[in-house]
Amino acid sequence: MTSASPSAQTRFQVRFDFGADSPVIEGAHVVVWVDALADPTADPQAIPGSAAVVTGSPAARADIATWVLALQASRGDRAMVAVVAAAATGARFAVEDFVAAGAVIDALAEVGIDYTSPEAAAAAGAWAALRNAGSHVLSASVAGQELLATGGSLDAARDAWSAAGIRVLREFGGTL
Repeated sequence: MTSASPSAQTRFQVRFDFGADSPVIEGAHVVVWVDALADPTADPQAIPGSAAVVTGSPAARADIATWVLALQASRGDRAMVAVVAAAATGARFAVEDFVAAGAVIDALAEVGIDYTSPEAAAAAGAWAALRNAGSHVLSASVAGQELLATGGSLDAARDAWSAAGIRVLREFGGTL
């Protein structure tokens, strides 16, 4: 038997990383995809495996946590959760995705799904510090500034940041 790489964070129920090819997806029952500026080249439906894939905004954080808690109850066991931030083009650190992911991780902790990796805890801490600065995070981040410099608008990102509800892109396909 081989053990997973430490970068997979498999010893933790809630894990965090950047990118659709992240090792934290390994062994997860749920992948929460976070993309604050909605990169049109990102395709969370292409995430490999049988994990459920859901998306949502910081405003939907409680809905996501409730959904994960319901899946956990239906399994009768812990649901392993990979919160994956899309990341900026070129795999640069994307603070807007980091903070939005932290919102989800914080909501999971609020419902008792709180055995988090240090990476997930750091994202939740960023959310705690910046929860009232969503518009600023979007507009002042490198990715936001790049979007504005090319004549783009942050209106859709601001609307998405505050939109309630989640999208289930793929249901859990594993054994319950």
